[in-house]
Amino acid sequence: MKEIKAEQITQVVRDLCIEANCHLPKDVQEAITTCKACEPFPIAQTILGKIEENFNIADQDNVPICQDTGLACVFLEIGQDVHIEGDLKSAVNEGVRRGYVEGYLRKSCVKDPIDRVNTGDNTPAVLYVDIVPGDEVHITVAPKGFGSENMSQIKMLKPSDGLQGVKDFIVKVVEEAGPNPCPPIVVGVGIGGTFDKAAYLAKKALMRPVDERNANPFYADLEKEMLEKVNALGIGPQGFGGQTTALAVNIETLPTHIAGLPCAVNINCHVTRHKSAVL
Repeated sequence: MKEIKAEQITQVVRDLCIEANCHLPKDVQEAITTCKACEPFPIAQTILGKIEENFNIADQDNVPICQDTGLACVFLEIGQDVHIEGDLKSAVNEGVRRGYVEGYLRKSCVKDPIDRVNTGDNTPAVLYVDIVPGDEVHITVAPKGFGSENMSQIKMLKPSDGLQGVKDFIVKVVEEAGPNPCPPIVVGVGIGGTFDKAAYLAKKALMRPVDERNANPFYADLEKEMLEKVNALGIGPQGFGGQTTALAVNIETLPTHIAGLPCAVNINCHVTRHKSAVL
């Protein structure tokens, strides 16, 4: 049995909060640069250039890529042969508190959704925990901005809606979002499971590199098809038109009930932030 102290998790979460907000993942950076080179619309190309300039400055100066430093979403994959000494949830929240306070990141969390009083330190985190084989703890911090989160949707499709219903829903969500989520976006799609699990799958899909396709060839082809359809909408970077509306469509699936076809679409802006570490 491997022992991990809660304080170790706190320190890692603290560091990941700052790193994720200041350093865009390399796959996202490269996708934006590639799209800029291929974009035929001058305005769209210029905007992609400004986005590129922005994340380069953030990289060099170690400052946030965006003023919305997000609600702290923390994914934990905990090996079943690990024993955590201390309170796990408190350890994660303390890491978020230190990261946002010491990193001078904007605090965007309110204690109650109705009275709207800010917690002052961006806690509590939104915590997702999976128990997996092994003796390691994989930690991913994904600060989620709400310009994009607010554009996300879930729909309980009927089995008779089938594949076409899923395709239509994905395109509809992106089209209705328009320029609001600061495109070019990354589209996370969750199909199957239950109402809540489909939404979780869509959020988790955003953690996958934008240049990595689903391992199932059918869904890999569907991802490519949906990316083409989304980009054909012509929304373009920041909504000014162009062929770069999205950088990727990532799809994750789960078995579901015979009477259901849950489908969730979780949109992320071009600042698709996430950083990971292993203990």
